[in-house]
Amino acid sequence: MEAIVIGITSQEKIRERAMSIARGDYKPRPGEPKIWFTSMRALAGVLSDENRALLKVIQETQPQSITSLAETTGRKTSNLSRTLRTMSNYGIVEMRREKNLVRPVVRATEFHIVAA
Repeated sequence: MEAIVIGITSQEKIRERAMSIARGDYKPRPGEPKIWFTSMRALAGVLSDENRALLKVIQETQPQSITSLAETTGRKTSNLSRTLRTMSNYGIVEMRREKNLVRPVVRATEFHIVAA
């Protein structure tokens, strides 16, 4: 599994970069951050010790649904779902729909942080 590069910079610089890419003025180079946070505090909220432990449990047990993951971890399904949705928004977890279940799949367990 490849490490995800995470960048930390101001919201203004994130917007400028996104607009520059959209206009075609800038093409991101390999190894540049793909995920951006506006502060270390925001990053710490998503990659807390508890959430990194959750990623490890998902990777090791490969649960077939959020419900089975909730049973394994002892967390409430609603809380777990919210956490997984947030990590999914950042590309850390993939939520795969299979029939009438949603299965969490870890996309990264190693992270490189670049603070600008």
